[in-house]
Amino acid sequence: MTDTDTDRATDAEHTARAHWSVAPGAGEIRLETLPSPRAGEARVRALYTGISRGTELLVRRGDVPPSQHARMRAPFQEGDFPFPVKYGYLSVGVVEDGPADLVGRRVFCLHPHQDRYVVDASMLTPLPDAVPSRRAVLTGTVETALNALWDAPPCAGDRIAVVGGGLVGGAVALLLRRFPLARLQIVDPDAARRRQLAETGLDTVAPEDATGDCDLVFHASASESGLATALALLGDEAELVEMSWFGAREPRVPLGEDFHSRRLRITASQVSRIGAARRARRDPAARLATALELLADPAFDTLIAADVAFDEIDDAYAALEDGRIGPGCVVVAYPDSP
Repeated sequence: MTDTDTDRATDAEHTARAHWSVAPGAGEIRLETLPSPRAGEARVRALYTGISRGTELLVRRGDVPPSQHARMRAPFQEGDFPFPVKYGYLSVGVVEDGPADLVGRRVFCLHPHQDRYVVDASMLTPLPDAVPSRRAVLTGTVETALNALWDAPPCAGDRIAVVGGGLVGGAVALLLRRFPLARLQIVDPDAARRRQLAETGLDTVAPEDATGDCDLVFHASASESGLATALALLGDEAELVEMSWFGAREPRVPLGEDFHSRRLRITASQVSRIGAARRARRDPAARLATALELLADPAFDTLIAADVAFDEIDDAYAALEDGRIGPGCVVVAYPDSP
């Protein structure tokens, strides 16, 4: 290796490329200085990141409400809402430098879209051997779904509907299919999405064909019509778990007619706090580890909508906005990813 080659290798170790949202609907890849790992830190080379469609499109549009700026900060976010901001939280990579027990291992990290980064080693969760790196970008989504089941634990023999078969709703349904339920239906107006989920063995129906009198309904469509459908499917004194985040929008909620006389309940579920049923006995690290173990199921691959190269990430955001990419997670592949 020549001196010039050595200089280039050293420079590469101290630079990184990261995606920033810089204006409504616009982003760019910026070159950043990468610090050398200190004691207790690790340098990670990204293999894949995932675009969390709902939250990240709200960020890209600049639609995070000012009242939620602090609450919605990602763990390794840089910049402030609305712009410019480096955002994201679904990263899978390989540890290049750091603690000896982590070097060479595949890990998950709540990091934005960036090809290499240095973080405290405690923020890295090693992947189980049974979980492929590409599928592991769904860890945050499965963690969100798991948390919803802790917010409203299903019981054997329950009749359950999941309204909205996108990324989050699909993950909830794939977890629920493990339970001994009397009925589980995925309700979605998109016929193509219903066919995809049906291939995993799930019972999928259009809204007009859904069966009511449910004990529990999970709503994840992020639409007013989906919310109305979810409430209509509840049996008396049953519970709706609201998982959609509407950002700055103010959806109409049909609380008239028999909502009160039937004593229906709406529970908000959000991953920032451990679900109430497990809050005293689980912490975020334990929940994350459980989500990774659950991802050994290859059925979760159906939640991946498309694959793009890192240099094409802004085109992928635009395709999500205008509907050219269907429901599910967009996986961003980095150079040298398998």
